[in-house]
Order: sequence, then structure tokens, then C-alpha cells
Amino acid sequence: MFTQNKTIMVGDVMIGANNTPKVTRKTFLKEALELMDAKKLGIVCIVSNHGQLEGIITDGDIRRMLTKVQKPIAALMSDDVIDHAIINPTSVRMNSVLVEAVSIMGDKQIWDLPVVDDNNNLKGLLHLHPAIKGLMEKL
Repeated sequence: MFTQNKTIMVGDVMIGANNTPKVTRKTFLKEALELMDAKKLGIVCIVSNHGQLEGIITDGDIRRMLTKVQKPIAALMSDDVIDHAIINPTSVRMNSVLVEAVSIMGDKQIWDLPVVDDNNNLKGLLHLHPAIKGLMEKL
């Protein structure tokens, strides 16, 4: 069974770039939250004007920030999203073995991994649910 799972790659089950929530570093935090909600994912990727991954922000990051930052919520919503982002997040490549990517997600206790190419250009997003579904279909 494990050998079969080594043939499934991240690119086989990832969410494509067109459906990945992404914003630029100067996007207001409020806009990033609205996009996160619209895409029904707990993450937004932050990319440069050239499409390179600069960071991520997750709903968990926002929850933790709200308990630590002593600033009115209305003021936080007008912050640039990059001000509260995780810079240089863990990411994977499209040709990464899916079972290994899921293992990383488990170790780090995260639901999503940005998928990038060798130049750190955002190619999509690996979300835990489709990843597990992909693995289960091969059993």
C-alpha cells in the first residue's frame, strides 16, 4: 500500500493557482479576511507582483494576533496583511510525493501548504482534505 502512495504527487491533488486565495503585501487585512471567507479556506497566500510567495496568513494566525495585539479591531483591519503574516512559510513542490507532504502537515499541525516552483512562484495550495482523499482513493 505504501508503495502505491508514493506514486501520488502533490500536483495531482493540489488546488490550482487560479483557485488559491492570494493577495499582495499591501492588501488590507480586512480584504484578506474577506477573500479567505469567500474561498472557504483558512489561508491566504501573499505574493509579489511577479507571483513569488512572500508569506501566508491563516485564520489561526489572526486569532492569535487578536489576543496579543493591543489595538482596536477596526485599526487592525486597515493594516497591511504582510504586517501579520508568516514570512518564508513551509512550502512544497508540485512533484513532491503527497504522502511526504501530508506527513509535513501532520508534523507542523497545519491544514495547508503553499505549492511553489523552483523560483518560489506560487503554483497552488495543498489542502489537507483533498490530500487525504487522494491518498484514500489509492488504497
